[in-house]
Amino acid sequence: MPTPREWAAKGNVRRVTRWNEPVMHSPTRPVTEFGPELHQLVADMFATMEVAEGVGLAAPQVGVDLSVFIYHCPDADDRLHHGVVCNPVITLPEGKDRRLDATEEGCLSWPGAYQPLARPDQAICEGLDETGQPVRIEATGLLARCVQHETDHLNGTVFGDRLSSRSRRLLDRQHEQLAHLYPDDWPISPKGVQKAM
Repeated sequence: MPTPREWAAKGNVRRVTRWNEPVMHSPTRPVTEFGPELHQLVADMFATMEVAEGVGLAAPQVGVDLSVFIYHCPDADDRLHHGVVCNPVITLPEGKDRRLDATEEGCLSWPGAYQPLARPDQAICEGLDETGQPVRIEATGLLARCVQHETDHLNGTVFGDRLSSRSRRLLDRQHEQLAHLYPDDWPISPKGVQKAM
């Protein structure tokens, strides 16, 4: 499989979609074709994620209603993993195996804003890679959070939907305070610089 840098080298940076756009709130279409069009989308997503400095990116975040996400993210042991998952299905631990981690979470589609969100600290993500071959990720730590977050996007859910009303208000306020730093076509146009007070 190509490295994230090799993927990005073949791609074009696309604008990151914001949460207030309809594509972010509708379930995606399953991937059924694993040819050049999908591969170009994946390359564009890696190029976009690299410039935006993210650890995961779902197709709706570049305006495409297709069930595919990419990731380049460390696990609980700080080992970096990367890949492509089409049509993902998440299995979460239950009962005594279920441990929640309330780490701060952010989203490239609501830039600048972070709030703690409790999610299981392990997840199994199964789907297909960009060639249609089965993939299975046994994710821990940040990688577990990432695969849950990106699969949510493919189901039309943003992480703000999972927050309490109070946390969502704080998140939205943070985003509004920093929104002027992110041009409408970010990350095609770079992030602005925050001026010291």
